[in-house]
Amino acid sequence: MNIVAIGTGYVGLVTGVCYASLGHSVVCLDIDAEKIARLQGGQLPIYEPGLDTLVTDAVAAGRLRFTTDYSNALEGAEVAIIAVGTPTETDSNRANTAFVDAAFDAILATPRNRPLSVVVKSTVPIGTNDRLQARLEDSRSNGGSTSTAASIHLASNPEFLREGAAISDFMRPDRIVAGPRDEVAAAALRALNQRFINDGVSYVEVSAASAEMIKYAANAFLATKITFINEVASLCERVGADVEDVAHGIGLDQRIGPDFLATGPGYGGSCFPKDTLALVDTAQVEGSPVRILEAVIAVNEARKREMAIKVINALGGTTRAKGKTASIWGLTFKPDTDDLRDSPSIAIIPALQAAGIEVQAYDPQGMAGAKALFDGVKFANSALEAAEGADVLCLVTHWPEFITADLSAVRARLNEPRLVDLRNVFEPAAMKADGWDYHSLGRPQA
Repeated sequence: MNIVAIGTGYVGLVTGVCYASLGHSVVCLDIDAEKIARLQGGQLPIYEPGLDTLVTDAVAAGRLRFTTDYSNALEGAEVAIIAVGTPTETDSNRANTAFVDAAFDAILATPRNRPLSVVVKSTVPIGTNDRLQARLEDSRSNGGSTSTAASIHLASNPEFLREGAAISDFMRPDRIVAGPRDEVAAAALRALNQRFINDGVSYVEVSAASAEMIKYAANAFLATKITFINEVASLCERVGADVEDVAHGIGLDQRIGPDFLATGPGYGGSCFPKDTLALVDTAQVEGSPVRILEAVIAVNEARKREMAIKVINALGGTTRAKGKTASIWGLTFKPDTDDLRDSPSIAIIPALQAAGIEVQAYDPQGMAGAKALFDGVKFANSALEAAEGADVLCLVTHWPEFITADLSAVRARLNEPRLVDLRNVFEPAAMKADGWDYHSLGRPQA
C-alpha cells in the first residue's frame, strides 16, 4: 500500500519505517524542514535501537522517503497516518491536539485523485475522532461533491509502542486496535495489517471512541500497577518484607501477572505522565472522576521526590549531606532511549542540589538533552568518570553498562563505597559482603 506517516517522532517515524520494512511504500512527512533534511541525510532525530538500520535498508530499497510537502506526499496515497505529538497543555492537564488538527486541515486542503483513509494514531482525548468527523462533514457540506473531503474515510488506530522496544513491539504486537468509521477505512486498516492478522495477532475492531479509550485505559492501568508496587515497596521497608519476593509471589497469580511489578523511582517518559493527566481531565469534564488515577498521579510525583530524600539519608541526613557530591548514573526515564521527558532524574537532581549536594552525572544516550535541561551539573564522559570523587553513587536508570559495571573500579573512584540503587539491580547480601554501604528499594538491609 501507499502510506503517508505524518510526524517523525517516536511513533510516526517508527510506524512509517516499520511499514516500509514490511514492503509498503511509505512517505514520512513533517513540517519541520530541519528534521526532514537530517533524515534525508541519514541522521535520525531520536535514538531507538535498530531503527537506523531499518531506515537505511528501506531508503535503499526505494520504499521510504521524507518530505515536508503535503501535495507530494499525498499524491497516490491510500492511507495517511496522523502520528504527531499531543503534549499536555501549558494551562491545563488536557492533551493539546493542535498538531493533530493542523495535520487534518492540511489533508483537507490538499487535492487528491483517489480515496484516502485517514488514520489517527496519535494519543488523543476520547471524542477527538468524532470531532474530526464533524469537521469532515462540515467540509463536505461547504465544498459539495468536488470537495477533497468527499473521499476521506476516518479511523482511530492507537499505538502501543514502548520506547526502547518500539520496533519489536510493532513487528510482534500483542494486539491491534482499530476504530474505523466506515467500511472503506475498515478495509484499509485490515489490508495494512493483514500480515499480522494472518500471524494470529488479536485484531480488535471497535468504535473510534472505544479505540481512543482503550489506549488511555491501558496506560492508566499500567501506571497504576507501577505505582502500586512502589507503594508496596515503601511498606516493605517498614515491616521487613522483601518487595522482590512479594512481586514474584503476586505476579504468579494469572489475574495479576508479573509485568510492571518492578519497583523503581516512579514512571516517566512521553506517555504515562501525559496520558494519565489527560484521562483525569476528560473524566472531570464529563463529571465521572477517576479518583484512583488521581491518586496514582499524586503518589508517582511524590515517589520521585522521595528518591532524593533516600540519597540524602544515605549521606547521613540533611546536615551531613550538605557539601557532599552525588554521582548520578542514568538521566533518561528508561534504558535504550534518549528521552528525558518526565524522567525521575528531573525531580531528583534539583532536590539534591537544593540540599546543598553537588551533582555529577552520566547517561549513555541522554547527555545532549540533559545539558540543556539541568543547571549546575557536572557532566561526565563515562560511568567511571561520573563516580570520581563522589560520596554516593545513585543508580537512577538501569542501562546495561551500569548493571555490568566493574564495581571494584567504581569503588576505587568513590570517596566512600556508598550506593543507592533505585532499580534493585544488585543483591544486598553480595554488596554488603563486598564492603558496600548499599541502599535499595523495598528490601531489608543485609
